[in-house]
Amino acid sequence: MSFADSTEAPIYAGLVEEQGDVPAEVRRVAEETLREVDRVLDFSSMRRPAAVR
Repeated sequence: MSFADSTEAPIYAGLVEEQGDVPAEVRRVAEETLREVDRVLDFSSMRRPAAVR
């Protein structure tokens, strides 16, 4: 179902028209944040000390 499909969810479609598609925007920002965190916090070079293994 399309978020803007007024025949399926007219109330939601009206809210999207007035306020924008908030869930889509939240999803976009979350994905962008995850990409940035992956770029900034690279723990791949860290290794446990041999005594701990």
